[in-house]
Amino acid sequence: MPKTTTSISAPQNYHSQGLTEVIQVLNGDPERGLSFTEVQKRQSKFGKNELTGKPPKPAWLRFILQFNQALLYILLVAGLIKAFLAQWTNAGVIWGVTVINAIIGFVQESKAEGAIAALAQAVTTEATVIRDGEKSRIPSQDLVPGDIVLLTSGDKVPADLRLFNVRNLQVDESALTGESVPVEKSTADLSPDTPLAERVNMAYAGSFVTFGQAKGIVVTTANATEMGRISQSLEKTTNLSTPLTRKFDKFSHQLLYIILGLAAMTFAVGLGQGQTWTAMFEASVALAVSAIPEGLPAVVTVTMAIGVNRMARRHAIIRKLPAVETLGGATVICSDKTGTLTENQMTVQGIYAGEQHFQVSGTGYNPNGDILCEQKPVDLQTVNLLALRECLMAGLLCSDSYLQQNNHGNWSVVGDPTEGALITVANKAGWSQSEMTRLNPRVDGIPFESEFQYMATLHEQPGEESRVIYVKGSVEAIVSRCQSTLNGQGEESPIQPELIYQQVEALAQQGMRVLAFGKKNVSPEQSSLDHEHIATGLIFLGLQGMIDPPRPEVIAAVRACKKAGIQVKMITGDHVTTARAIAQQIGLEKDGQVQAFEGKQIAQMDNSELVPAIEQAVVFARVAPEQKLRLVEALQSQGEVVAMTGDGVNDAPALRQADIGIAMGCAGTDVAREAADMLLTDDNFASIEAAVEEGRTVYQNLQKAIAFILPVNGGESMTILISALLARDLPILSLQVLWLNMVNSVAMTVPLAFEPKSDRVMKRPPRNPQEQLLSGTLFQRIAAVSIFNWILIFGMFEWVRQTMGDIDIARTMAIQSLVAGRVVYLLSISQLVNVAARKIKGQAVSINDGRAMGLGILTTVVLQIIFSQWGIMNTLFKTAPLNLQQWLICLLPAIPMIPLAWFVNRIDPAD
Repeated sequence: MPKTTTSISAPQNYHSQGLTEVIQVLNGDPERGLSFTEVQKRQSKFGKNELTGKPPKPAWLRFILQFNQALLYILLVAGLIKAFLAQWTNAGVIWGVTVINAIIGFVQESKAEGAIAALAQAVTTEATVIRDGEKSRIPSQDLVPGDIVLLTSGDKVPADLRLFNVRNLQVDESALTGESVPVEKSTADLSPDTPLAERVNMAYAGSFVTFGQAKGIVVTTANATEMGRISQSLEKTTNLSTPLTRKFDKFSHQLLYIILGLAAMTFAVGLGQGQTWTAMFEASVALAVSAIPEGLPAVVTVTMAIGVNRMARRHAIIRKLPAVETLGGATVICSDKTGTLTENQMTVQGIYAGEQHFQVSGTGYNPNGDILCEQKPVDLQTVNLLALRECLMAGLLCSDSYLQQNNHGNWSVVGDPTEGALITVANKAGWSQSEMTRLNPRVDGIPFESEFQYMATLHEQPGEESRVIYVKGSVEAIVSRCQSTLNGQGEESPIQPELIYQQVEALAQQGMRVLAFGKKNVSPEQSSLDHEHIATGLIFLGLQGMIDPPRPEVIAAVRACKKAGIQVKMITGDHVTTARAIAQQIGLEKDGQVQAFEGKQIAQMDNSELVPAIEQAVVFARVAPEQKLRLVEALQSQGEVVAMTGDGVNDAPALRQADIGIAMGCAGTDVAREAADMLLTDDNFASIEAAVEEGRTVYQNLQKAIAFILPVNGGESMTILISALLARDLPILSLQVLWLNMVNSVAMTVPLAFEPKSDRVMKRPPRNPQEQLLSGTLFQRIAAVSIFNWILIFGMFEWVRQTMGDIDIARTMAIQSLVAGRVVYLLSISQLVNVAARKIKGQAVSINDGRAMGLGILTTVVLQIIFSQWGIMNTLFKTAPLNLQQWLICLLPAIPMIPLAWFVNRIDPAD
């Protein structure tokens, strides 16, 4: 048993100490690991195994930074000049509006950062450890010094480890040392002055295992690791910047220059016409304020945050915020087959061994079922079934997985689903994995690597003078290493590869994934296993064909993608015939055909041949992970926006190259997750389609916000500019503009961020990623509504002033008329009307679909009543109370907005 933590010394040069000394210093146990009691003691002493950077910016500083916006500088300066002129009420209101803007931005940005940070924390890295003699998977944050950690290909090293059992281990330490080539590790003792990059007996936190296996003892955790020492000076913050928000920032700066130019022109022209400089300053300030869309940045931030949360609820966790908007423009989705398009619950249904065909009954991992020959259960003790017995034994022993049964009697696999299917069919033969493993103990093994396409294990044999190597893998990898096969009498005979491939084709045409099995007897003294031991001389045992049925929801998701103009392509390591059969079942046909290419064909193509091939094909089978990168680059060369799934170590380059890299949250490796922009928590293709749908909705809602806010700014600006140039009284004052742009606009625009998806969002082609922020049709919409708003404000102001003679009432009625028109326009671009229509028709709708918009409109109405009817507001904003007749008159201009909204929706559909 390990000792207590009290004797663990401070961090030291573990790479230069002998392994025995390291274990003694850490009070570890290489065989049994730490006890759970000891783990708890060490966790209380060392804390969580997670990096802690500099503390985040204090709240007051984050609030101050909200004022660091180009367009707000104009308001701050305007308020300062108003104060200099002793117009304290105006100055106070202007400054008050900027403070309100800062508060809104601060609250929404904090919520957005908190939501994204919470999602990031939901994606935890796990480590395989030995504790109390049992192997288990735990969150890497729970590791403590002295823990025994098992590493395998694809793992992220969770803490600094001293290695003591290494098998072909290669680790990518580029993030720590800058070395671009993976480092081969060993257990050799080193001198104290060995540089970090040459410490081959250590594996450091944050690096990635690219090949092989190893065991190591945790020497340091958290900030005490080498990576922790480097990163302590770095600040970990959530970045809310995306290409779209950067477009907004660029747009804001361009708008700033235009506003300043128009304000200066207005001031100069007015002075030239003989007006006072104070009057022209008021006009210039009003013009500048009217042109600033103060509420737009807040809407962008909250829309992005809502999109991220909606995607998370649909099993897609965004790791990098730009993926939210990029998803909306995806044109091609390249998806793995197993587990993503299919159930990932393999079932062996066909076996070929000893020149005979066998069928297997039963489904899933339930051991109930039989092995049949000509529809009759077989007796495995029959002499001529030696090949079948060996084929089943190879599948059972050459495995790192096991089956388990829960309290409800349901069976599941812990490990690889393919291995689960092989264990299940052996169970149907009456064999117990634990019993067979006890009788044939494993001596050594070679884990499956995509580079070699096989796994091999070395076992002792009861009552035999030799040891045996069992190998399983792809047909090509196994057959090429075999020299003989077991025939129908259980005797060795020369192998006939062409006959085997015919059987493979027959099984694959039924949609089965086919694995081959082989064996080799070796000397009883052999205690290790390497690739050279199985390069030749294997005995071919047989084939097992298994099927992984498509997920039912994937068929509908693929259909939805096609309607949305998104191509779906299957990329798999399976046999081409199997892949084609599954593709047909889920509806991947293009022009009525399922065209497929194999990896070896892709390897022979140059880029000029590959581009047309990948455009037409929908299935790529027997594809090596490194070939995925070529496929992504070929698609991108044609202007496609590519989403690529992956779960292996070698998938990382393709995931990084893709516009949206998608890693599997359940089956994926840590390497793939780190490279990805998005994680699927259920490894389901349907969740990709759902995320694309949400991405499109986010962009659509942002376009709605732009289409709603900018016409008001445009109408206000035109009104003030023309009035100033014509030397007429301003129909709307600067403070009133601030009310409209901040309070009124925010109340009406923020609900757009909560808009549900449109029924047509997945019936339109993907948007062009090069599309400008203000597209041609959107600009036409904004211009048309801006002109209407100008006519409405100017016309109502002039008519009321001439008929009633009260300029304050004229301005108040002009503002209320504008708001009434805005409500009608908002309804025309929102989903509230559609939700109500579906409710009337008796269709199922969620009350939440229209609640945000309804609440926003109600808030607007209440605020506008306060704006004109409350004495304090009359004093602050120079408004006047309205009677019932005047209120009714204000509603009349909203009527022409109805045909205008219909017209602009034809120019640029809002949904």
